[in-house]
Amino acid sequence: MKRWRPGITAKLFFAIFGTCLLVLILMHQAVRISFERGFIDYIKHGNEQRLSQLSDALAEQYSVHGDWSFLRHNDRFLFRLLRSFEHDPNSEMPPHGWRTQFWVTDGNFRRLVGPPGHIPPDGASQPVLVGGKTVGWVVSSPVERLTRSTDINFDRQQKRTSWLIVGLSILLAAGATLPLARGLLKPVKKLVDGTHKLAAGDFTTRIPVGQDELGRLANDFNQLASTLEKNQQMRRAFMADISHELRTPLAVLRGELEAIQDGVRNFTPETVSSLQVEVATLTKLVDDLHQLSLSDKGALAYQMKPLDIVALLEVAAGVFKQRFRSRELSLRLALPEQVTLPGDADRLLQLFTNLLENSLRYTDAGGELKVSGTLHGRNFVLNFADSAPGVTDEQLDKLFERFYRTEGSRNRASGGSGLGLAICQNIVHAHGGTIEATHSPSGGVCIRVELPLDPDLQRSQSV
Repeated sequence: MKRWRPGITAKLFFAIFGTCLLVLILMHQAVRISFERGFIDYIKHGNEQRLSQLSDALAEQYSVHGDWSFLRHNDRFLFRLLRSFEHDPNSEMPPHGWRTQFWVTDGNFRRLVGPPGHIPPDGASQPVLVGGKTVGWVVSSPVERLTRSTDINFDRQQKRTSWLIVGLSILLAAGATLPLARGLLKPVKKLVDGTHKLAAGDFTTRIPVGQDELGRLANDFNQLASTLEKNQQMRRAFMADISHELRTPLAVLRGELEAIQDGVRNFTPETVSSLQVEVATLTKLVDDLHQLSLSDKGALAYQMKPLDIVALLEVAAGVFKQRFRSRELSLRLALPEQVTLPGDADRLLQLFTNLLENSLRYTDAGGELKVSGTLHGRNFVLNFADSAPGVTDEQLDKLFERFYRTEGSRNRASGGSGLGLAICQNIVHAHGGTIEATHSPSGGVCIRVELPLDPDLQRSQSV
């Protein structure tokens, strides 16, 4: 038989209901104790007053008769005397003011009137004084022993009423606790349902956001779902872009090889060169994809040590000077003499190479690239600003996306893989820096790289 396991709604219900039940029982007991003590104190105080009145009245009668002969075995006389206190001398019923049994004894505690049996030694007593001498005693049973039926019935009725109130309160608590538990857990159930949908691949799932802690959790859930949805879209676009990028050179290679195979084209050095160009394009794309995947998951080896970043940048620029000249482009450097910061020389050289390659491919002939560097607080800022053509504001925000195609002159017609800036972004982030694209003053694009300086070496920097 399968064991029943309560859900969170049942657990919350039992927790709240159990607390209410415990509070009700404790309150009931406290009220009962308070009532009983107050009721007994009330009876005790009344009996003490009546004992005192009876003692005074008996002392008066004793003074008149001279002894207890008027009272001995004369219960009716005593009742009339007691009834006179309540202005009803004709009634032979016990007076209503007395809540307990009582006896009248002589000075030697011999019973004169009262119920037969033993006189309780722990009862309340009041002496009957005549001329300063104790001639008798008025004794009542202990107040805690309720003897009159009206008192007993009243006490029982109070107990029944008290338990009835407790029972009705328990039913009311149960009726109020169940919808309360369901209401409190309604946002949690929505989160659970949303999580199931999210796990099933429905990243469009969203949950209403409240103002409490669960509302903040729902907001985090929506952000997670939004991120997953965006990542899914980017993954699909990434796969589509990869297939497109691979399809073009492969189609060219296949066409060239089929033409040679069918005898349409001769196998000449020019044909081999054409094939080599397409193979080189494929090789570059695969290499960039490999580098990007390694940098994404942090698998690239970074050996951080202090280095002169200005000297490293000058080396990279020296390699590109001839290529810039061949494209009728000028390359100008405006850098400090020396800036030392912690970094990986190979990865930073790859960063500078990609940025220089990017400007070389996408800058019109006759233009220029200006590389400037300044110290800004605890950071070193590099700007790679080239000339026309430029891009729109919307395109600036997407330049670091993989395989992003810009409309106009700055597109992939120049042979780039479209992954260079994405790799640059990963390298910069691995060095604790930031990279962004802005409009260049000369009409093109400015790539701004900000790298942190080594705090121990910063004091020795000189511009």
